[in-house]
Amino acid sequence: MTQLVRVQNFFLSSDGFGAGEGQTEERPFGHADPAAFASWAGATAHWPNRTEPGGTYGLDDYITRDYANNIGAEIMGRNKFGPQRGPWENLDWQGWWGDEPPFHTPVFVLTHHPRPSFTLGETTFHFLDASPEEALAQAFAAADGKDVRIGGGVQTVRAFLDADLVDQMHVAVVPSVVLGRGERLWTSPDELTDRFHLERIPSPSGVVHHFFWRR
Repeated sequence: MTQLVRVQNFFLSSDGFGAGEGQTEERPFGHADPAAFASWAGATAHWPNRTEPGGTYGLDDYITRDYANNIGAEIMGRNKFGPQRGPWENLDWQGWWGDEPPFHTPVFVLTHHPRPSFTLGETTFHFLDASPEEALAQAFAAADGKDVRIGGGVQTVRAFLDADLVDQMHVAVVPSVVLGRGERLWTSPDELTDRFHLERIPSPSGVVHHFFWRR
C-alpha cells in the first residue's frame, strides 16, 4: 500500500495567510484570532476538543473526522511547536497542547537546534535538523505503513510543496478572516494547479474547502 504525504485541515485567511505576526506563547497565531480560523471546525460533532454532546454534521464534520484517518506520523516546523527561536533556553516548555496533544503519533519537529525527544500521552516529539526529504524518510519509517501529515506552519508546507513531496492537500479558507500580513501560503490557490487538480467546495458554515491532488 502506498504511503501518502498529506496536508490536512490547514486553515487560511481569505488573503492566503496561515498565521499572523507577533507569535508568542500566549498567541500561537500571532495577531490572528485562532477562534475565527477554527470556529467552523469547533462547531462540528466530531471536533476532538468537544466536551459536550451536539455539534453539526455534513461536510465540515467529515473533514474533522478525516484529520486523523490513516495518519501514522506528522512533520511540523518549529514555529508550529512553539515561539522560541535559536538555541533552546527552556526545555520545560513542551508546546501548546497540554498533557495530551491531539496528534497521537510520532511528531517530527524541524529545527536547526535539536533537543531530546519527549512523550506526552500518546504523542512523542522528535527534533530534527534535516531536509524535507530526510525528515520524510524518518517519518515514513515511524508511520507503520500509514500516511504522513505535514502539519505546518506555512513555511514547512511551502518547503514540502517546493520539494514536490505533497500528494494530497486540504486547505480550509475562511472568507471572513483577512490578516493582511504574516505567513502567507499563496496569493491564489491557482498557483498550484500546474501540479495539482483543485476542487473548491463551499460549506454552509461559510468556509470554502480546497482539495488538491496530484495530476
